[in-house]
Amino acid sequence: MAKKNLLIEAPPYEVEQAISRLGKNLRTARLRRNMTIEQVAEKIGTGPRAVMDAEKGKLSTGIAVYTALLWTYDLLRPFRDLADPLGDSEGLALDQLDSRTRARTGKGLDNDF
Repeated sequence: MAKKNLLIEAPPYEVEQAISRLGKNLRTARLRRNMTIEQVAEKIGTGPRAVMDAEKGKLSTGIAVYTALLWTYDLLRPFRDLADPLGDSEGLALDQLDSRTRARTGKGLDNDF
């Protein structure tokens, strides 16, 4: 039995809204450039359905499609700065408190073979 993907079925409100806004913005970018869905799909090497789904803000659409659309419209620059470790003030503050190099705890070596 397939496990449900709760992120797609019941995403956090903020996530759903952000992807929806991104889709609308991508559609606006395409229309301003006077491009058809088919032209964009051909340029990024996918089918028209993937472009339509991205513009609708479907959560099941792969991040590669969204990224390729940003690239198509020359809007990729801000995307490159997303989650930049140098801009993560909370992460930097936490790093100063605890200088861990790994996210998991070490349990030492085990000699059981």
